[in-house]
This record gives sequence, structure tokens and C-alpha cells, in this order.
Amino acid sequence: MQSASIDTTAVPATGTILPQSGRRRDWKEQFFKILFLLAAIIGVLSLAVIAYFIFQESLPAFAEAGVSGIVTGTEWLPPALYGILPMIVASLASTIGAVAIGVPVALLTAIFIAEVAPKWLANIIRPAVELLAGIPSVVYGFFGLIIIVPMIQEWFNVPAGNTVLAGMLVLAVMILPTVIAVSETSLRAVPKTYKEGSLALGASPMFTIFKLLVPAARSGILTGVILGIARALGETMAIIMVMGNAPAMPGSILEPARTLTANIALEMSYASGVHASALYATGIVLLVFIMMLNGTLLYLNREKAK
Repeated sequence: MQSASIDTTAVPATGTILPQSGRRRDWKEQFFKILFLLAAIIGVLSLAVIAYFIFQESLPAFAEAGVSGIVTGTEWLPPALYGILPMIVASLASTIGAVAIGVPVALLTAIFIAEVAPKWLANIIRPAVELLAGIPSVVYGFFGLIIIVPMIQEWFNVPAGNTVLAGMLVLAVMILPTVIAVSETSLRAVPKTYKEGSLALGASPMFTIFKLLVPAARSGILTGVILGIARALGETMAIIMVMGNAPAMPGSILEPARTLTANIALEMSYASGVHASALYATGIVLLVFIMMLNGTLLYLNREKAK
């Protein structure tokens, strides 16, 4: 009886020298590892250079007025007074209002697209949301100036509709696509077995969505909310067009105000000396706010992982 022959040439023995193709593959892997490392270093260095530049340029203003004089000062009247507290309050008020209005709408829309809507309807709404993200901010500003500002003036009987409330409404619309897109992606990333198991145990679809899927996608949803807050906090053009740009402390949301970004954009073109340095100090405050937002996101995600 003829015995079958076994080809052992395809199985290399331990300690054999790798062929040329294996060496080439190792070289490519090392190359891409170094490339990825360089890309990460460039990203970190970019942030460090920007922060150093802004901080360096803001030093004359801090030396002139002091940190407390700039951050807690209530009057902005260059070249004598450089208080940016009214702009800080206006930025926080408009951002908080936009989040309070926009995030619930965005989250419910994301749930509808990901879990409730039939496929044909989701395929219509999703591109519309993506198109909303591509609209320039100046167009949002025109929309607010023509529609929202007169509406506020008529409904609340105020002398002018260019108010903090107008900024809140415009920003609420602007953050919708960011929060919707990230939240929908997070909901779709939840394993389908979660939903199937919950429904198999007798839970209703709405109970499954709000008690299981949304908590499971919490990390991604929080990321979308933080990105939306950063978008609202950093918006400039639309805010300039609808908020009135008054550098005074707003007494209510029905008064005009000026945000930090609007203050920089309006005055940087002609500012010089300590005045320009104070505008860079305004940028430092914005950078600190963004860092605090990112730190909050990391903390919340860490708490969830425990």
C-alpha cells in the first residue's frame, strides 16, 4: 500500500531565516508605526505652539490689567479698561441656552433615525442633516437676522430683536447636525444583541431604547454634546449678526450682548498694543473653556467605565 507523502516545505522550522518578503513586510510595518507617531507628535505640537503663541501675546495685557482685572472686570473700554466678564457671561448664556434647546431635539432625532424610522425615511433625513452641517455660518446668521430677530422683537415687544435669545436659537440650530450625527453613530454601534435580548424578555421598544440603548451609547452621545458645545462656544459670524454686539453685562436674555469670539473678530482689525494683547487674553479664556469641556468629557467617560 502506497503511503501518502506530506509536503513540509511550507512549514518553516524554528530559527529559520525569514525570506525577503518577510523582511520587506517588517520594514513597512516599522515605517507606518513611525509615520503614525510623527502624525501624533505634529498634532500635539500644533496645540502647544498655538497655546504658547496666544499666551505670549497676552502677557502685556495681563501685566497691565492683571488676570483678575481682565477676567472679572465688568467694563470693556480700551485703552483704559479691559474687563471681559460681560463677554464671558454672554458666551456661557448663549451656549447653555443653545444646548438646552438643541440637544434634546438632536438626541430624539438621532434615536428616530437609528431605531424608529423606516429605512426609506431614515435615508431621507440623514442626508438632510448632513446638508445642514455644510451650511456656512453666515447663512445661519442671515436666517437669524431675517426670521428670528424680527420674531423676537414682535413676540416680546422689545426695541430690537438682536438679543441673547436670538443667539441661543441660532446656535441651537447650528449644533443640531453635530450632535445628531455623533449620537446616531453611537446608537448604531451598540451591539444588536442588547436590543434583541431586551425585546425577547418582553420589554417594549421604547423601554429598550431609553433604558438600554441610550445608556449603552452614553459615551458617544456625550462626545457629540461636547462637540456641539464647542461649536456653539466658538461660533463667531452668526453671533455677530444676531446678538447686537453690546459690550455690556446683559441683564436678561432679551438684551443685546457680545460674546468672546465676537469681541475678538470685531476689534482685532484695528487693535494695537495692549488692546490687541487683551484680545489675545480673550483667546486664552476661550482655550481654557475648551480644555475644561474636554476634561469634563474624559472624567464622565472614566466614571462610566468604573
